[in-house]
Amino acid sequence: VQLQASGGGLVQAGGSLRLSCAASGGTFSSGYAAWFRQAPGKERDFVASLRLNGGSTYYADSVKGRFTISRDNAKTTVYLQMNSLEPEDTAVYYCAFSRSAILSAARTERAYGNWGQGTQVTVSS
Repeated sequence: VQLQASGGGLVQAGGSLRLSCAASGGTFSSGYAAWFRQAPGKERDFVASLRLNGGSTYYADSVKGRFTISRDNAKTTVYLQMNSLEPEDTAVYYCAFSRSAILSAARTERAYGNWGQGTQVTVSS
């Protein structure tokens, strides 16, 4: 499965963005889809994931209540709706796909074998 992330941009604090992750060569039908992010000079961190069978969602504490991960009915695109953005959310955002459906894979970067190219999100204060 190849992943293509899009939707990043520059937004003021308090604003919203919606990121998209389109799959080609497969669909988001089982396993997990997730978003990670990497700020300048920092490691890549988990943001949110969606269990593709069942719909359970998982969020980092820093984004809980502000971000929502979802999938379209065709199972070809996963979204990350980001509201109430803060300057601390500035990062390159990556979408990822894991074929594993075990719970421990939900937040674990190494469980994800397919990655998109990243999309820059910049939040100004």
